[in-house]
Amino acid sequence: MSFSPAPLAGYDGGMNILRNFAVLEGPDGSGTSTQMEQLKRRFRAPGAALPPLYATAEPTGGETGRLIRRALKGEPALLGETLARLFAADRGEHLYGAGGIVERSGRGELVICDRYVPSSLVYQGLECGEELPRTLNSPFPAPELILFFDLDPRTAAERIQDRKEHEIYEYLEFQIKVRRRYLSLLPVFRSEGSAVVQIDASGTVEEVAEQLWAALENMPIMKG
Repeated sequence: MSFSPAPLAGYDGGMNILRNFAVLEGPDGSGTSTQMEQLKRRFRAPGAALPPLYATAEPTGGETGRLIRRALKGEPALLGETLARLFAADRGEHLYGAGGIVERSGRGELVICDRYVPSSLVYQGLECGEELPRTLNSPFPAPELILFFDLDPRTAAERIQDRKEHEIYEYLEFQIKVRRRYLSLLPVFRSEGSAVVQIDASGTVEEVAEQLWAALENMPIMKG
């Protein structure tokens, strides 16, 4: 089953694009968290003539986000529908709460988030069907830029096999479906106005970082 443009067209009236907002997306093990750390170091480098960076992630560190993180480890075990609703609630606070994504991007900060709406449409879409995640997330703005870390699921599985703790979605059969769903979903975002850049996540940390940087440099905020 794949997403088609029709159900998502009209996503907030043809997708409301939030400027100065980029998201990192990809299957588990694709390296989004590692690359976020690389970005933060680059923005902190002395003499870097760059806009202020707000690096963040979902689930957040708030009360709802902490519950989600526990549930992703299976404690407590929650229905897929419950997780979908929790993700949407956490995202609403993340976007519109004091000091949140909308406020920061609006005052000229570059906001980069590790996972956002596409993750919910992929992961919860696979678990509880497309309709509920799509409905819950339809009011939220789309990012200006989506950076998709593409990696063969078998390679990703090898990368995460030595982790001390594993999440409920970190098994090969599910991750194969995750990659397939991302590849069918992202063209919908592109057709509605988000820029989508595919990152080859199979290289070294440094190689992936250079791809990521080349994509970010094209954002208008980086040229200002």
